[in-house]
Amino acid sequence: MTAYVLVSGGYTAGWIWRDVAAALRADGHQVFPATLTGLGDRRHLATPDTDLDTHIEDLVQLVDHVEEPEVVLVGHCYGIHPALGAASRRPERIARLVYLDAGLPGDGDSGMDLVTEDVREYLFERARTEGDGVRVPPPELSEQRVWGDLQDLGPAEREQLAGFAAPMPLGVLTQPLRMESALPPELPTTGIFCTLGGGPGIATIAGLVATGEPRFAALARPTVGYFELATGHWPMLSAPLDLAKVLVRAAADEGERLSPGAPPAV
Repeated sequence: MTAYVLVSGGYTAGWIWRDVAAALRADGHQVFPATLTGLGDRRHLATPDTDLDTHIEDLVQLVDHVEEPEVVLVGHCYGIHPALGAASRRPERIARLVYLDAGLPGDGDSGMDLVTEDVREYLFERARTEGDGVRVPPPELSEQRVWGDLQDLGPAEREQLAGFAAPMPLGVLTQPLRMESALPPELPTTGIFCTLGGGPGIATIAGLVATGEPRFAALARPTVGYFELATGHWPMLSAPLDLAKVLVRAAADEGERLSPGAPPAV
């Protein structure tokens, strides 16, 4: 049995993992979908002081209240920021860290640092004009720069995403990530890429490793595995059963490995 802590991307909360959680629980696992302060049914708890440290503490408390000695911590999109912060505070409790269609923030990076300038300006303007200066209201689903690839979501999933989306506290996007300690290099890690619509996949990571730049060398560590899902940016809605199977495989350390300096075999 594996215990999973699931952290979703921007504007969403624990509700988005319903079908993934049901599939994992049916397989005998424990599942703890996170609802961070200011989101989901905790949206009323947002204040001007809600920031990334708030969300990190949310996850630290959640991990501390899981009875299993270790958890698989899954961060989707924005969710990888608080997931990394929590992992740096409780590294001994993390059996595996999973990047689900997420970027690679490092110590000192904010969410705003990892988006393009036009998206950054759009989000700040939205906070100023529609979010009282401290929140970013969820945009229309047609705003693909923010939501990512939605082309494989049906009407019901789109209605759910739009209906339950909550404003993002601006502070969680602007506060830099501060790692309490460096994650141990032996920490098992998995990257899951959602490739529908031309998103980067394993070959992209292999290309970065093949450049020989030292900052990419860690991507080819033997403790790092990779999977691809032929779906859009919200696999917990578009392909929940497939995602659940991949998460089980990730926990079993079945991901594809890269060789330093060389792309994977095709």
